[in-house]
Amino acid sequence: MRITRLVAGSVTAGLLGLAPIAVAAPSHATENLTTTTAATPSETQLEYGDDLYVSVDVDASNGSSASYGTSTLYAMEAGTSAWVPVATGTSASSSFYDVKPQATTTYKVVYSGYTATSTYQNNYAPSESAPFTVSVARKITYPSSGFVIKGKVTPDYGNKKIVIQVSKKQNKGFKKYKTIKTKSNGKYKVTLPKRGGTWYWSFTVKGDSRFTANGFVWKTTVF
Repeated sequence: MRITRLVAGSVTAGLLGLAPIAVAAPSHATENLTTTTAATPSETQLEYGDDLYVSVDVDASNGSSASYGTSTLYAMEAGTSAWVPVATGTSASSSFYDVKPQATTTYKVVYSGYTATSTYQNNYAPSESAPFTVSVARKITYPSSGFVIKGKVTPDYGNKKIVIQVSKKQNKGFKKYKTIKTKSNGKYKVTLPKRGGTWYWSFTVKGDSRFTANGFVWKTTVF
């Protein structure tokens, strides 16, 4: 009988040592970027006492928004020649809310710029928005009904004229009825005639260097 021997081959397995691969740290370099500041008001015409907000967007020359620095809203009221800071935001593109001009006012937003404090930051050059003007009209109060029309014009409208016109049509054909004057505190009062039919009465306060014109139309009907 023939015996066949099975000889197992010896196989050595082992973990080969891996040569370390050097991984370079990401490189950061500070860039010098220019900026563009845009400011957009929610309103450009207001009545005295009303407010608006201003949206701000500061873009950098690399296509992103400016990450650091702050923006300040400046105002120059009609009749003055100096820019006055109104408020400073908490960031470059902070919007400004509850802005309440006291007369017709021109505004602009100035971005401060920023100097990097590490290589992970960029330098941002300062910039400012184009100026924009918000027109403000004096406020006129009046009753809700009746032939006795009384109220007050504010601010600073003592002993000044209110022009009253009349028409049979609501939007055209007005002719002068009379001119009245406010009292020293801006109050006024007039009694309209009880003409037959429907009539429209236009009350107008003229504008000046600080305020734009304002007015309202009153309707009376007598059957």
